[in-house]
Parts: sequence; structure tokens; C-alpha cells
Amino acid sequence: MGIRILGVSGSPIPNSNTDRAVRAVLEASGLESDFVKLSDLHIRPCKACKSCIKDNVCKQEDDFNWLSKKLLEADALVIGAYSPYSSLDAFTKAFLERLWSLRHVNNLLRDKPVVIIVSGVFPKLLDNPFLRFTGLSRVIRRLALPVDHVSRTLVNELKMDKMEIFGQVQLRGNVPCLTCGRGDDCEMSSVSFLHGKNAKASADKCVRVEDQENIWKELQRLGNDLGAILKTKTNYEPAAKCLE
Repeated sequence: MGIRILGVSGSPIPNSNTDRAVRAVLEASGLESDFVKLSDLHIRPCKACKSCIKDNVCKQEDDFNWLSKKLLEADALVIGAYSPYSSLDAFTKAFLERLWSLRHVNNLLRDKPVVIIVSGVFPKLLDNPFLRFTGLSRVIRRLALPVDHVSRTLVNELKMDKMEIFGQVQLRGNVPCLTCGRGDDCEMSSVSFLHGKNAKASADKCVRVEDQENIWKELQRLGNDLGAILKTKTNYEPAAKCLE
């Protein structure tokens, strides 16, 4: 088997910004890759039963064991998440919890490179020079905290598994109010807050990761660099071979 990268997205939206950002890194690497959408799988949270201690195999009968084999066979991971309710999405959280089965004794994910991508309405990297000199700067940065928190959560959890954090990207996503059909008459809608008092909900207002120039360039750079390092790494043994 040649060098291979696994891409995983926690976004349930079809062909979402998060999906396309993950795919962008995979494609820029120039290597073989697999892309998995967690919402298409059935992966429960960890039950803390500790049945995986002896053999690093989770005993829950769902799609995680299939996905864990792909992860162990991969030479690197690209993981994309988003930040609903100012927290890490449930699909990604369940996946991360189940990685515990690969951790103890043999530490099967040690040193595996991982690129972390997080999308949200106000990512930390959303930076307008004008805002630095207005009161809005403090507002924007406070709203950006959830995305930064999710990114740090991913970093901390993956570091616990001794994975190598190769890079991080925060990109701007969209609120469901723009396309839910009730964005103009719902008192909880964020359309006017984000787009102005008289703004109307419309898919035309949705942002695309491809149009976030600096972010898109960073995704391309990370993919190129990850591919180059994996191609030149000598004596590299995938974690899947640790128990062979």
C-alpha cells in the first residue's frame, strides 16, 4: 500500500465548507486519500466499558471499527469540525472519544500527523483592519472565542493520543438561518445581526471557503507540505503495523 491520507469531516451538511476544506488539503497533498463524512456513519460515543484495554479494539458494534482500520492504515489524518452552540459538533466528538480504544498500551496513533480544520461564523482568523480601531473589534473577538475553543479542544484531545499537530485552520462558515425558510420572521434569526437590519435571508449570502483567499491558500500550503514530508520521510512505518 502506498502513502495514504485519511480525511474526516464532522459536518452533516452535504458538500459543506468543512467538507471542501478537508478535500482541499487531501488533493493538494498529491497522495492517495480517503474522505469520510461522519454523519454518513453510525458511531456511538465511548461507553467507558474498558473492553478495549487488552487488544485496542472497541467492542461496540458500529462503524467505528471500520473507520479505525482506515485511520491505522493512513499515514496522516485531516479532520474537519464545526462549532454548533459554541461547542464541538457531536459527530466529531463521538469519533474523538472512540479513539481512546487505540491509545492505551500500544499507543497506535503516536506521531501520526494531523491537520485540524474548524469552521464557524466568527473564526479567529476573521480579521478586518478596520475593526482594530473600533469597539466592534472586541465584539468580533468575543464571538470568535467558540471557534477558537473548538480548535483548542481538538488539539488537546489529539495531543493526548500523542499525534503530531501538523497544522490548524479556522474558516468562516454559515448560519442555518440563511436557508432554513424562516430566517426573516423568526425572533431567534441571526440574519439581521450578521448582514444588517434590513437584510433578507438568502442562500446568496452564504460564504464559500474557496472565496476566503488566505484560508484557501493556507489549505493548499498545508496539503502541499504534508504531501512533501510524507513522500520524503524515510523508514516510516504506519501505526497499523505496530501489532503485526
